[in-house]
Amino acid sequence: MFEDLLPGSVVVVEAFDGDTVADGAVLHPEEEAVVARAVDKRRREFTAVRACARHAMEKLGVPPQPVLPGERGAPRWPDGLIGSMTHCDGYCAAALARAGELVSLGIDAEPHDRLPEGVLDVTTLPAERTRLRELARSRPSVHWDRLLFSAKESVYKAWFPLTGLWLDFLEADIEIDPGDASDVCGSFRARLLVPGPVVDGRRVEAFDGRWTTRHGLAATAVVVPRA
Repeated sequence: MFEDLLPGSVVVVEAFDGDTVADGAVLHPEEEAVVARAVDKRRREFTAVRACARHAMEKLGVPPQPVLPGERGAPRWPDGLIGSMTHCDGYCAAALARAGELVSLGIDAEPHDRLPEGVLDVTTLPAERTRLRELARSRPSVHWDRLLFSAKESVYKAWFPLTGLWLDFLEADIEIDPGDASDVCGSFRARLLVPGPVVDGRRVEAFDGRWTTRHGLAATAVVVPRA
């Protein structure tokens, strides 16, 4: 899902239902305490995505370590690493890179289906809804509303480690490039409507990302490169 959306410096480990990545995975005691009272579904997702993250650490030559939720639930990565995780029904993934390679990244996966009733109105700007209608006319096979929602999630996951601040759904205006009708992936740009983070001495005013729809999923990824 994500290898075509991210640069080669990013290691991605993913698991679908039935994959063996998370089979037999165990939590560290600190992680166990986080989900001690969680329902089984939440516990399985929490465990599986951390199994992916630890496998990605191994691929980067880093000893597997706990991944605990920090402020606003953002994962706290070992020193020298940046990353992002995502999970939805039947799928989870972790993407990690060395901090010297990139500044930040965010990934998100969603079921490739229409958003639940009412969600679009509270998560999108009028200009975005206009563009969604145009996209739906040109390529009705893609659930553009769900892709836009996923893109906003990826933008937030890349934004938060750089700022420590909340970014509302309505504080980024996202324009999706649909690509060619035969494409299963494309790009998007998120124009920040609030002051962006300063990275390597420059103010970031927009985040760039890529999207795909495969295996019944809509996936998006945002990368903030070095200057």
